Amino acid sequence: MRKYFFRTTVAFTFVFLALSSSAFAQSKLRVGAASNIGGMIVFVAQDKGFFAKHGLDAKVVVRNTGSALTKSLNAGEIDFAPAAFTNLPVALEKGIKLRGVVGYLGSSYSKPTHDGNVGITARPNSGIKTIADLKGKKIGVTFGSTVDLYLREVMLKEGMTMSDIKRVNVRPPSLVSILDSGGVDAIVSWEPNLTRSLDKVKGATLVSRGGDYICFCAVMHGKPETVNGDRKRTQAFVDAMSEAAHYLRDPKNLDEVSEIGSRFVRGMTADLVKRTIQHVVYDARIGKGTATAFNYSVKQLIAQKKMKKPYDPANYLDTSFIDSTMKRHPEWFADLK
Repeated sequence: MRKYFFRTTVAFTFVFLALSSSAFAQSKLRVGAASNIGGMIVFVAQDKGFFAKHGLDAKVVVRNTGSALTKSLNAGEIDFAPAAFTNLPVALEKGIKLRGVVGYLGSSYSKPTHDGNVGITARPNSGIKTIADLKGKKIGVTFGSTVDLYLREVMLKEGMTMSDIKRVNVRPPSLVSILDSGGVDAIVSWEPNLTRSLDKVKGATLVSRGGDYICFCAVMHGKPETVNGDRKRTQAFVDAMSEAAHYLRDPKNLDEVSEIGSRFVRGMTADLVKRTIQHVVYDARIGKGTATAFNYSVKQLIAQKKMKKPYDPANYLDTSFIDSTMKRHPEWFADLK
């Protein structure tokens, strides 16, 4: 009996140690994402267990904007985060050191512009039906954000400047409410606020959506010491993001993906996710096209005097990880152009 008990105890001990070893083998990772449908790759990777599948014990940290995510990254609160090309180059020129390793949002791999998920909504009776009608009106926009650049570029194409409007700085969570209350005549926003404003503000009209004025594109990046300090962990992160993006793009997963989005993004319903996700491109690839899109945004920032000179995207983009993923798992990218 004692012999049986000893063997049983030893067996249970080995099982416990094996399970414990498996748990400890997972690399801890803090992943940042924006509080909108742009972050769906991260949300799907977490909810569907893709991070765990690739050996990562991931914690998702959500912030309202890319600039807030960059601050959290600098503070050491997260390991990887995205930031849009429409403002990231400014931080890089100022000396922040980052390495982009996998796509997060937009079609920068395939084309230099993509802005179908941003636009302008006007209040009823505001007299705004076209871009030209914005002149002299009070416009709500988040200063320094991607939509701020979108507004500038849209007006520039219409022969106007920012001095032709009354610009009001509004935090993203407050854009719909300030339009509804009449605090502004129109708002410039990204999804889901763009569609939500049309739903919530009776009589609101869509003045503009997209138009290829800017590249609302972003890559997930980390500090060089994070990216290269544990390359195995970084590769696992890129693999997980790529597999999640493939799952996200599959039409048969739309209902489940929409439900995931409704749980991760405050104020979202599954129906709203389903109606807005069609305007977003989720492509984990980065390459020559990504560098072209980056340079396109840099030229716009230089024209606005936000940057002094070009910034070499090779100092930011590291394609080695995603190249490895694409070589080992071509099935995750087969549906993309």
